[in-house]
Amino acid sequence: MLVAEQQVSEAPSRQKLARDTVRLAVVVGALGVVFGDIGTSPIYTIQTVFNPADPHPVPVSVDNVYGVVSLIFWSVMIVVTVTYVLLAMRVHNDGEGGIMALITLLRRWKAKQGRKAAATLAALGIFGAALFFGDSMITPAISVLSAVEGLKVVEPELERFVVPITAVIIIGLFLVQKRGSGVVGRFFGPVMILWFAVIGVAGIGGIASHPEILMALSPTYAFSFLFGNFGIAFFALAAVVLAVTGAEALYADMGHFGRPAIARGWLFLVFPACVLSYMGQGALILEDQANISGPFFLLVPEWGRWPMVVLATAATVIASQAVITGAYSVASQAAQLGYLPRLRIAHTSESTIGQIYVPWINWVLLVSVLTLVFAFRTSAALAFAFGMAVTGTITITTTLFLFIARWKFGAPAWAIGLGCVFLLGVDLLFLAANLTKLLHGAWLPLLIGLTAFTVMTTWQRGRSIVTKARREAEGSLREFVAELHEQRLTRVPGCAVFLNRGKETAPLAMRANVEHNHVLHERVVIVSIETEPVPRVPAERRIEVDELGYTDDGIIHVCARFGYVETPDVPAALALLDPGKTEGGLDLAQARYFLSKIELQRGPKRTMAGWRKRLFVATSYITADAAEHFGLPKERTVIMGAHIDV
Repeated sequence: MLVAEQQVSEAPSRQKLARDTVRLAVVVGALGVVFGDIGTSPIYTIQTVFNPADPHPVPVSVDNVYGVVSLIFWSVMIVVTVTYVLLAMRVHNDGEGGIMALITLLRRWKAKQGRKAAATLAALGIFGAALFFGDSMITPAISVLSAVEGLKVVEPELERFVVPITAVIIIGLFLVQKRGSGVVGRFFGPVMILWFAVIGVAGIGGIASHPEILMALSPTYAFSFLFGNFGIAFFALAAVVLAVTGAEALYADMGHFGRPAIARGWLFLVFPACVLSYMGQGALILEDQANISGPFFLLVPEWGRWPMVVLATAATVIASQAVITGAYSVASQAAQLGYLPRLRIAHTSESTIGQIYVPWINWVLLVSVLTLVFAFRTSAALAFAFGMAVTGTITITTTLFLFIARWKFGAPAWAIGLGCVFLLGVDLLFLAANLTKLLHGAWLPLLIGLTAFTVMTTWQRGRSIVTKARREAEGSLREFVAELHEQRLTRVPGCAVFLNRGKETAPLAMRANVEHNHVLHERVVIVSIETEPVPRVPAERRIEVDELGYTDDGIIHVCARFGYVETPDVPAALALLDPGKTEGGLDLAQARYFLSKIELQRGPKRTMAGWRKRLFVATSYITADAAEHFGLPKERTVIMGAHIDV
């Protein structure tokens, strides 16, 4: 009896231990993926603020050091802790976060309400997503450069090797992407835990030499520096914002790890470690102003600087990996939502959803990152460009969040007003400061963002034009099926699957097959793919069957639904069909798949500007192979072509 009671009492303890273990594993995983970018910001932030080569340098003085450290602390507190961790991460789309999730919420609201405000904000969100591509190019360059620059702190003669070593590391990083982040992902968490522990301990060592620096935690130092020396502090904000780089990653990766794991990792390890590092660097500069040349690495004792360079390089590679993966995710979701062409996507993990590899994006990023490394050559020079990408994305995210908080959650007007004044006000101040660096590199992320935005909006517009033209060419599907009943067509054995954009119109391939060959298979399945504004669609909602008005003709329409983070697999979706609803059953093992390939060409109609037509047609060439994208067996896929004018 006592043994039984003991076993019963121990069961809840084992369950609690299991839950705690799972939670800890999720937190460790989040530390390895989510915090790489923001966790490596201490390497270059304070050094950039006091960089004498800055076009608006901040003089090194006791008051300015206290003010800068205090300003960094409170900027991180307001932007990351309050805006993202405590507020924005409460708004999600079925668990998925990030700017693309906010866009889908706005699109859903637009479809329901039809308001122009939602369309304008959605366009603003697309520009924010476009800026993220600029961030994805700059982050690997500045992160790895800043880590390898530790070599010249350890041994000044090694400075000439910084750029070549950085280039080799970056090339290696992009070459292994096709293997998937899961290959090295299991090492990310422990490495980042070691990283945060080391920079925290090093920061404590610096603080011990000048403990008065802890007074900078008071907001009075930040206010006195900002408003007492506004002419200096305003320009300093362009570098201070580097402390919050990676804030968007916390939000974007929420779907993989959940808000609780990210919040715990940030509040209990990442935030304290970064603050200790910033405080320690400030104390080091107060001790000797010459330390502004490399305060992060100089915090470490001389015997530990070589290992620190190696650890910093590993941490920045992890930071780069996180933002590269984020670029894959954003591009994939943008394609699913119709802002980019269908891209070839490889899933690199059978057990982890979201680990994908997009070859076209990978090679574009590689060329772009290497170009930045060889063009700017130092992390300080790249910092001028980096801030603009960060502040632009954060400002847009805050704007969309406040709008959705008011519309979706009914937040009171006074709360939204306070958010606009304090949260959006801080973001706009950072944005204005970075605009002063426009001629010194800040133009670069704006150019990248505008280019990506133009491509995305042009593709969306061109796609709607092509869809309308296809609808006119295809004609009504139900009328076509009715016409087939009046014709005496030869029915050949087997099953034919025609992919189509919807069930309103007839597939061009099916029309061509009937008109030219005068035959029809005994079983015909017309499949349309519907991408819903949710991350994933459950299996019970995956397919919907429509017999198109007749139960004896062997022709049915199947709507296959997928979420915007899923890869549409047509054969797998058709395998879910109930044999009792397919008019005699389907032999999918021998089914033939028919695709309509559209050749685009510029037409005389003024549907778009001429240059946008050329851009749309050029962009169409990167469209991935449809058979591969939809998981069709190539040996049983037939492609039939048609021309459409744009």
